[in-house]
Amino acid sequence: MLSSSSTTVKNLPLKRRLCFLLKLVCFVSSVLIFCEFLIYYVVIFQCRWPDLKGGAHMSEKETSASVLKAIILADTHLLGEIKGHWFDKLRREWQMERSFQTALWLLQPDIVFILGDVFDEGKWSSPQAWADDVRRFRKMFKYPVSTELVAIVGNHDIGFHYEMTTYKVNRFEKVFNFTSGKLITRKGINFVLVNSVAMEGDGCAVCRTSEEKLVALSHKLNCSQQKLNHSNKRCSDVEKLPASEPILLQHYPLYRKSDAECTGEDSAPPEEKNIPFKEKYDVLSEEASQKLLWWFQPRLILSGHTHSACEVLHVGKIPEISVPSFSWRNRNNPSFIMGSITPTDFSLQKCFLPFESRVFTIYCAAGALLVILVLAHVQLLTPPFYFAQRLISKHKAV
Repeated sequence: MLSSSSTTVKNLPLKRRLCFLLKLVCFVSSVLIFCEFLIYYVVIFQCRWPDLKGGAHMSEKETSASVLKAIILADTHLLGEIKGHWFDKLRREWQMERSFQTALWLLQPDIVFILGDVFDEGKWSSPQAWADDVRRFRKMFKYPVSTELVAIVGNHDIGFHYEMTTYKVNRFEKVFNFTSGKLITRKGINFVLVNSVAMEGDGCAVCRTSEEKLVALSHKLNCSQQKLNHSNKRCSDVEKLPASEPILLQHYPLYRKSDAECTGEDSAPPEEKNIPFKEKYDVLSEEASQKLLWWFQPRLILSGHTHSACEVLHVGKIPEISVPSFSWRNRNNPSFIMGSITPTDFSLQKCFLPFESRVFTIYCAAGALLVILVLAHVQLLTPPFYFAQRLISKHKAV
């Protein structure tokens, strides 16, 4: 009987240590699961599809049938083998994959647009490196059959104008079924995809081909928007498209002097806002911008490239939205745009992703608490409860 009691006493500290270790494992696991998985659901769950102006006068059935739900993001910059550190790649790709897959699951968009710079090193990639980058992209940004994904080319995908070659352009087009001057029409809404890197205006082979396609597409759209009883021989043999003013999708923004007029928490930092933009590098040239506006008279322009948010009006009536980067490598507060679009109307809403600084703060707080618990357990730190109890006991004794 005595030996049994002695064994129980000896085993008690071991059981306590195992129980404490189990609690620590549960605590650490809970923090990791929240910061690396659940936080994306908590944050994106708060995002809502924007209502259209006429939404209150439409039935639920009409709204779901006629409204195109689009997610627009930009500048994912998947790191390559040259500049990408393995841990940086692992971290950033996990963040973007969880954000994208969570957004698809919660929001269920009809279509997703990526406005260029899908890859960070497409302008340098060897065939093998390119194949590896494409494989990782398809894993991260996989999507169901109910959703369509459309990617627009950016300067990091094929290089700036002086680095751009037909081989690089064709390589991108083969993967993403992208052609400059391509029109896609969904639910009667016309989207024009522009290779803005090829809008140099110097008559290079890729530039010339791109502009010819855009001019032909402009002619089709203009003819489609004319009244049926309007007789025009130039439009007699032209394929008719939905009579909806187009939405331009491109990587470079149209010409603007700087980001000085941009506002919002995800606009450029104050020290960068007044830095003048360089034409054909930061933004399209003024001449190329005027061409696109004249050719298409768009009702909305969506662009990326600057990694910061901005909203400007061109010729006093055409809005352009610059979409910030989707990667935490470029921003502490990445986001994407949610758009409810019809042939005659649109409404946009921004959806922010988890702030990396807040995730880091959670990890730091959890780490500090973990250290305190361990020190208290090994009695190197007096637990606050016992410390308070001692103070009360001394006070009563006095």
